[in-house]
Amino acid sequence: MNRLKINLIAIIVCCLSIQTTHAQDQHGWRGPNRDGIYPDTDLLKEWGSEGPKLLWESMDAGKGWSSPVIADGRLYITGMNEDETKEIFSAYTLEGEKIYEVEYGNPWNKSYPDTRTTPTIVGNKAYVVSGLCEVVCIGTKKGDILWSVDGKEIYGAKPHRFGFAESPLVYKDKVIFCPGGQQASMVALNRKNGELIWQCDTVGTTTNYASTLLIEHNGSKQIIGIVGGSIFGVNPDNGEMIWSYEEWSEHGASAEFGKGACNTPVFINGQIFFSNGYDLNAYKLQLSDDGKSVSKLWQNNDLDTQQGGYVVVEGTIYGSNWLSNAKGNWVAVDWESGETRYETTWEGKSKGTIISADNMLYCFDDKKGYVGLVAANPEKFEVISEFKITKGEGPFWAHPTIHNGILYIRHGNALMAYSIHN
Repeated sequence: MNRLKINLIAIIVCCLSIQTTHAQDQHGWRGPNRDGIYPDTDLLKEWGSEGPKLLWESMDAGKGWSSPVIADGRLYITGMNEDETKEIFSAYTLEGEKIYEVEYGNPWNKSYPDTRTTPTIVGNKAYVVSGLCEVVCIGTKKGDILWSVDGKEIYGAKPHRFGFAESPLVYKDKVIFCPGGQQASMVALNRKNGELIWQCDTVGTTTNYASTLLIEHNGSKQIIGIVGGSIFGVNPDNGEMIWSYEEWSEHGASAEFGKGACNTPVFINGQIFFSNGYDLNAYKLQLSDDGKSVSKLWQNNDLDTQQGGYVVVEGTIYGSNWLSNAKGNWVAVDWESGETRYETTWEGKSKGTIISADNMLYCFDDKKGYVGLVAANPEKFEVISEFKITKGEGPFWAHPTIHNGILYIRHGNALMAYSIHN
């Protein structure tokens, strides 16, 4: 009986542990690991001439370039209100019916004001950063504002040319964001009340548009951030900057554009890859065994992704490059050597956004709005199927999302769901 009681207690403790871990899981920017890879399988390997089956569409998401996030049987997304004076957070059913919308902050007030922040959902709370760096916590059940912190007023956040475009990271009891400026490169707020937990040393320059990444290396965790011309690692428990690397920012078309990094790095087995547009190119760094320094493994000058992200599939990096703001090619680079496997046009299309699932690439042309299904083949860029997004307005900059066999595409105020499951 005693052994039975002990076993029952062990099972209960295990279940509680699993529930606690699950409660900390976050849903948000570019999938479960912020790397553009979605876990869905048994997906269609080709589409009809009109594309996959449209399940539903909505035209009331509000203007924005953020991605939809699916959690706990709902879809959440940010946008702008009807008169474009406020950013809104909206909840939908998975059938496309809006449950509520709530205003939470102010959009960027200069060029390209559309909402950028993809919400980070943890439990029954959502975390967002407005275009003017207001960090906000929203209760997802009813859409009530739980707390709001003005990053410019309190932490001296210094925007780049197009404002703030970060999707915040949640780590344990902390919400992480990168304000830039003279006070702090990275800040951790208490996710329950918005109070300061720590702030990281400043590199003394503007923020970027890239969202942070939590990694674990040899048993120790770090948060990788990009501010100004620095990529760096921070201790998530106390905010200490552990290492930084600046060589990548010494290149680029201009200082104005060249330090406007948009893309979240990728981390695999102690190695960090990142790429940014305007001739900033692509780099892979090796993190030292103790995690306190990095060294450059290689540099590739063909892949310089503007804002569409990149994915690593079976040892190959896929993405698009920046030739000008109007055009770019699609590129594959070997993960180990940094060698370019191909650089090619998508006929009649431009550069754009990329995600991956089930060993296929989903490419979203940022000028004409074509969605392409591409085999993850390092030998050639082969578009198997494609279709055009005709609803919405503005550039096609929102990153697609895949969840439970459904492909979600956002274009401005338009939000669409397509069935891509076999």
